[in-house]
Amino acid sequence: MSARVAVVGSSNLDLVVSASRLPRPGETVLGENFRTVPGGKGANQAIAAARAGAACDFVGAVGDDEFGTRMRASLVDSGVDVRGLRTVAGPSGVALIAVDRDAENFIVVAPGANGTLTELDADDRATIAAADVLLLQLEVPLAAVIQAAGWARADGTTVVLNAAPAAALPTELLDLVDVLVVNEHEAAVVAEVASDDPAVLLDALLKLVPRVVLTLGARGAGYADRHGLRVTVPAPLIDAVDTTAAGDAFTGALAVGWAERGGANSADTVTASLRWACAAGAACAQRPGASTALPDRPAIDALYDATYRGAQ
Repeated sequence: MSARVAVVGSSNLDLVVSASRLPRPGETVLGENFRTVPGGKGANQAIAAARAGAACDFVGAVGDDEFGTRMRASLVDSGVDVRGLRTVAGPSGVALIAVDRDAENFIVVAPGANGTLTELDADDRATIAAADVLLLQLEVPLAAVIQAAGWARADGTTVVLNAAPAAALPTELLDLVDVLVVNEHEAAVVAEVASDDPAVLLDALLKLVPRVVLTLGARGAGYADRHGLRVTVPAPLIDAVDTTAAGDAFTGALAVGWAERGGANSADTVTASLRWACAAGAACAQRPGASTALPDRPAIDALYDATYRGAQ
């Protein structure tokens, strides 16, 4: 049976401009291309999980505008169950994104309808209880994130939190997290340490949560848990085009791989899950856009096989 993943999170319409370089504060840079793409960390990770082979349910909110209609259709077209997606009066969330020729980006998010997701209902709890993994981020109100995590813990669903955007987190939430997924900047903020050393970051985070996945961009990813297991995997070597949704592709695929392989049963299963997630992130970075760039399972498998098959 396929993994079942529930996502409680954001949906935004991404307004994306490409440019030769990113502007400095107060500077105007002429752009090259403009496009609009359905996105948002929650919706992106739901689509990533569905394309990676999971049965995926999405709980969130969009506005009663054209953007909301488009984002709902994008989720449905990707095979995501949207019975938990509310439509509320007002604008949908939007993200302003600039991408340079080195595939680096900056992002500014206006939450819109996402900010109304302050409380979940009985149907949402049933969705979470039926899932193998609950996937959370920090682009919707913290009250809903904590509520969802609490229900998941009570009902035996694994809680994976992607702590993005970066924020210091209350103990009330951290105590409910089974797996924390962060990049180096997010790790430093959550752990409240001034370091970019992965080992230092992992040690600090393990004081807060039992398992940590640290994404390292083109260097791959690392894992550590309180049982003493440490794993580091390299990323596939690619020519990156746009890294906007690569982290979401990684996290969505990680949730699927984690569920399919039974979590952290051994170093081998953790290594396979991390490698597969890295392949998903790299496959995404080879294409422009957010949700439109998220890879399907055959694309992930192909890059996984080309990079890691036969590796120890």
